[in-house]
Amino acid sequence: MIRTVESSAPATAPVLAAYGYCETVTGQQARNFAYGIRLLPTPKRRAMSALYAFSRRVDDIGDGTLPDHVKVARLEDTRTLLARVREGHVEEDDTDPVAVALADAARRFPIPLGGLDELIDGVQMDVRGETYETWDDLKTYCRCVAGAIGRLSLGVFGTAPGAPGAERAPEYADTLGLALQLTNILRDVREDAEGGRTYLPSDDLAKFGCSAGFGGGPTPPAGSDFAGLVHFEVRRARALFAEGYRLLPLLDRRSGACVAAMAGIYRRLLDRIERDPYAVLRGRVSLPGREKAYVAVRGLSGLDTRHVARRTVRRRL
Repeated sequence: MIRTVESSAPATAPVLAAYGYCETVTGQQARNFAYGIRLLPTPKRRAMSALYAFSRRVDDIGDGTLPDHVKVARLEDTRTLLARVREGHVEEDDTDPVAVALADAARRFPIPLGGLDELIDGVQMDVRGETYETWDDLKTYCRCVAGAIGRLSLGVFGTAPGAPGAERAPEYADTLGLALQLTNILRDVREDAEGGRTYLPSDDLAKFGCSAGFGGGPTPPAGSDFAGLVHFEVRRARALFAEGYRLLPLLDRRSGACVAAMAGIYRRLLDRIERDPYAVLRGRVSLPGREKAYVAVRGLSGLDTRHVARRTVRRRL
């Protein structure tokens, strides 16, 4: 069982200011993520914001316009900062609010900070321009940039006391991260191609005649079965969601609501992509705010958690 060991010591004014900065970053740059974490109690919400703000910094380095050698140097700087956090060498009067907040979160919760090293590894793969021949190859990348975030988040959530099968929670959190990342990859096919990146496995692209890529506008390669490719990847993502959702009954009510809300938004994005595969070539697929709010309410109601719990019981019978 993974239990949170939240410190009861009140946060000082400098630490609260650092958390405030991280929550602002989260609210402005991660609307899907923010919808989920607003369902958490304050200490967990703050810790999740600190994790997001650090992760956002790493992602922004990889996605920016700096020369590759400068990106590599800055990623190593973030790794050095992470080592300072891990070793307890960040004081509350440090000038970096993200470091201050992350250090406090790591003192309050058993966060496996090595997951942030994995995130840096994944972004370094982006900087090197790596491509992926097979799904197994892509899974390695997805585990770095998304599966690790699932495991980091689990350090904040913890598992509910007495939850059967809690030892598998990190596995489910990792798999749910893969589902979210594959959905992201599908949603961002055109945007990534215009930036010179291709994430979908080369084997899959070849199977559906899409090896030429998607950089030329909202028209897939001549003679390709682009819809078939998208539906193939959607089925893969759905299987990952089905497995990853087994995390929900292992969490307390509000942590489960947070996960159900974030994952539910992405599942609905997947539904939209499935209904209109070519939408991802025309622009960015998104959900309106009212639909996100509905997903959040659904998560808080525990509907998804109860559904997964019933399905798990049936499997055991």
